[in-house]
Amino acid sequence: MLRVGLTGGIGAGKSVVSRRLAQRGATVVDADVLAREVVEPGTPGLAAVAAEFGPQVLTPDGALDRPALGKIIFADDDRRRALNAIVHPLVARRRAELVARAGAGSVVVEDIPLLVENGMTDGFPLVVVVHAPPAERRRRLVADRGMSESDALARIRAQASDEQRRAAADVWIDNSGDIADTYAVVDRLWERRLHPFAANLRAGTIAPRPAHAIVVDPDPTWADQGRRIVERVRRVAGDRAVRVDHTGSTSVQGLAAKDVIDLQVVVEDLAAARAVADDLTEAGLIRRPDRWWDVDRDGVEHDKELAGNADPDRSVNCHVRPRTSPAWRDGLLLRDWLRAHPEAVAEYATLKRELAARPHESVDAYAQLKTPWINAALGRADAWARSSGWRP
Repeated sequence: MLRVGLTGGIGAGKSVVSRRLAQRGATVVDADVLAREVVEPGTPGLAAVAAEFGPQVLTPDGALDRPALGKIIFADDDRRRALNAIVHPLVARRRAELVARAGAGSVVVEDIPLLVENGMTDGFPLVVVVHAPPAERRRRLVADRGMSESDALARIRAQASDEQRRAAADVWIDNSGDIADTYAVVDRLWERRLHPFAANLRAGTIAPRPAHAIVVDPDPTWADQGRRIVERVRRVAGDRAVRVDHTGSTSVQGLAAKDVIDLQVVVEDLAAARAVADDLTEAGLIRRPDRWWDVDRDGVEHDKELAGNADPDRSVNCHVRPRTSPAWRDGLLLRDWLRAHPEAVAEYATLKRELAARPHESVDAYAQLKTPWINAALGRADAWARSSGWRP
């Protein structure tokens, strides 16, 4: 099963995207619908809301008076948190029930308006954000929902900013134009990413990658991409992880690299490494079979586990290493030394491009050819660590 978090600001048009995804075959779980369900007349949820906010938030027939409640919570952060403390646990339980009913190979889209605000993004292998400019959202709220300008603006301001949502987004859908354009974007997302992602998870298959090394210019979004995946992996690993880091070339600003996010998880031993790697399907990663190892600077092999992406649109290598392996320290040392030495970044980038340009160079051969430079660089980095007081 592929679980997708869908979010966006009020008035951005999440329903347009969720409706199209449902038409394509996704199971959509709408948090707004569930939030209404758990406070229907006669429910414990409604009784708790009335006890907290008083009878003025009820209509004469005993239903929830949403406009009256909205005026309270969108003008007062503390009162909004009090409501969330009642409703969110009820919605979470109901959402878990519906997700559990979906089939193993399904795409489950969880439409959660406050996904970013409530810090829930690390619970999904993929987060889709639907966007429209604030002015357009305000216009929609006034024209389509009958809100006043001031109420519409208050609700927009009470939610996450566009910058916060963009930092959380694996997929950013602009829904400010024609609905047909949005449908076309959603269709491409379904066909090229969501459907094959779910199929790979069900089959336990890593998404295909180029057979040859392809070095690209540095991408300024690599840092945010790495951070999101680190957060997901850290959530899955829990207390078993000593640490989780974005490592490798994409973790160094300005360094040309293969477009692959490398992560490192440090655990106590190989048994823990195997268990964590198996569980990483929750983060969209598949444990690679067979034996994997690092070779240290003395030529000694150190076993590890390795997981890769089921997502066809984001290549990831997740190295799960026991803390007894020297490779985890070397990975962090090389990263931090490069970050501190721009001249070494330029030197390394030149080598990478030269090696990748060789005809028919496989990814494995490319990695082996870099090893002498990396070992020499680690020698320089050791000296830097001693002089600077660096510690992992």
